[in-house]
Amino acid sequence: MKKSVLTRYRVLAYVTGVLLVLLTFSMIAKYVLDISGAADFTRVVSIAHGWLYIVYLVFAFDLGAKAKWPVRKQLWVLLAGTVPTAAFFVERKVSRELAAQLAEQAPVAAKA
Repeated sequence: MKKSVLTRYRVLAYVTGVLLVLLTFSMIAKYVLDISGAADFTRVVSIAHGWLYIVYLVFAFDLGAKAKWPVRKQLWVLLAGTVPTAAFFVERKVSRELAAQLAEQAPVAAKA
């Protein structure tokens, strides 16, 4: 597994996480606080989150396949983009785990 696969997953995890938190706040602003303009903002953020979540799913699935995760763990990571702030915690856990695996796989430089 290459580090670039992990990097692109991490970027999309943060982006979808931030958009989901923004979407949550915008929904509160729209439906609870009845703030004018919140409907337009909610529409834009929801569309952006929806499309980028699909890209997140592809990257997370690719990462899980290359890391040879069991189905249960794969589903846990895929669903992290649907719960506000969960993507941040799951990304951190996955990144630490896979960074350790990548360090083990890295070739050791020959000593002269």
